[in-house]
Amino acid sequence: MKIQVHDIKGTKFVEGLVLTYFTKQKPAAHPLWQKLGAADKRQVERLFRTKEFLGKESEAKVVLRSARGKVLLLGLGDKGKWNLRRLVLVARRAVAMAKAEKVARLALMLEPLLPVEHSYGRLAQVITENAIMANYEFSRYKEVADGGFMVREFTLLANKPYLRAAQAACKVGQVVGEAVNEARDLGNIPGGEMTPTMLATKAREAGKVHGFKVQVLGKKDMTKLKMGAILGVAKGSAEEPKFIVMEYWGSPKKNTPPHVLVGKGVTFDTGGLNLKPEKSMLDMHLDMLGGAAVVGALSAAARLKLPVNVVGLVPTVENMPGSAGYRPGDLLKSMSGKTIEVLNTDAEGRIILADALTYAERYQPKLVIDVATLTGACMVALGLKVSGLMTPDDKLQRELYDVGEASGDYVWPLPLTEEYEEEVKGTFGDVANLGKSGYGGAITGAAFLWQFAKAYPWAHLDIAGPMKTVEGQYLSKGASGVGVRFLVELLHRAARG
Repeated sequence: MKIQVHDIKGTKFVEGLVLTYFTKQKPAAHPLWQKLGAADKRQVERLFRTKEFLGKESEAKVVLRSARGKVLLLGLGDKGKWNLRRLVLVARRAVAMAKAEKVARLALMLEPLLPVEHSYGRLAQVITENAIMANYEFSRYKEVADGGFMVREFTLLANKPYLRAAQAACKVGQVVGEAVNEARDLGNIPGGEMTPTMLATKAREAGKVHGFKVQVLGKKDMTKLKMGAILGVAKGSAEEPKFIVMEYWGSPKKNTPPHVLVGKGVTFDTGGLNLKPEKSMLDMHLDMLGGAAVVGALSAAARLKLPVNVVGLVPTVENMPGSAGYRPGDLLKSMSGKTIEVLNTDAEGRIILADALTYAERYQPKLVIDVATLTGACMVALGLKVSGLMTPDDKLQRELYDVGEASGDYVWPLPLTEEYEEEVKGTFGDVANLGKSGYGGAITGAAFLWQFAKAYPWAHLDIAGPMKTVEGQYLSKGASGVGVRFLVELLHRAARG
């Protein structure tokens, strides 16, 4: 979809014009009202007069314009409650409505949507990102792979003083939205095709196209590095594990410590010998979405030429119940030297991340963030719309919460203190991959990872809940691309210092 920003003066509307209204607003209050013809105005006024449209939140109506396309009326609800979260959904609703009405070209005025706490540029970026996300369909396996009707052009209208800021922000939003959709593509490819080898290939392709370095370590390389955790989990699969290392060196200052992004890349998770039940296994091709988010974030950082150093690490395996597979009770020696006591083979994500977190030390990082579809327990605690945020650093926790609010990849903090470390102490090994009590599984998963992340500032995002889209988000079914916007916003803030 082509997204552009134009000056409102002199703009002509051919097909789809979006008018947004808060409750209690009059039809003529919209800045584009004078762009409507007399007959179109009468139709809109009639809808208000008959109370068929009142500007309530999620309210939508279509008005046929006399030989000039359609007017799409979208309700914004109470102006006093207007915020960035609601703006995200309005941007998506506009595109979803256009697709349903087969409107190929949309025009939307920015100014009436400006939340008081955000700039004009931020407004344009958020609308652009979310419009691109809403226009996405995954149809590569359909006989007619057209994905249905798609919006081809979305014009954002701005008054001249704000035009330049909106245009610059729109370009950023386009890159971020496309990076999210690239991650969704990776996640939506079925596990039978999306193997560790394919994920590594896709990362190489992204690096070549967008301009960052990619190195893929194979089984022999990992054996030399003594990555017994990754190798142990991979033993049950015919597919060899890979360790993907992506580097983008954008800082103009030499020797600037990088941000290291670590993404779980389990391309299919059966649970291993602790086999998952049928319903729990269906979505397990999405268990590599942490890795996909890291690939997407590196792509966006390189495309935007952010003046930061970024390293992406993705350990990628299949977790299969093969005859050579690892067993409950096994002891795996990790790259750190710590032994991992396997209490359940379905808690494999944290095991492979242990080696990746140890590998991160060689970069002497400024910050390490790991992103993983780690626990069903986090879904129980927080539902399907926010990720769990865990770090022993209270200041970092507050900063990352703000990153989530600004990016649209919302997070909610869960505690991670020294008391939880006792939960993951092993009996026969150094660390156990399940907590002793059986409670607080999202936190004990983070406590396990913490044992391998003591050498640097670190935080963990459990994205299991929002890994796929749900009703009310105005996004097509499948992978959500969660994590990409969060990581890119984090890197933007690092670039600004």
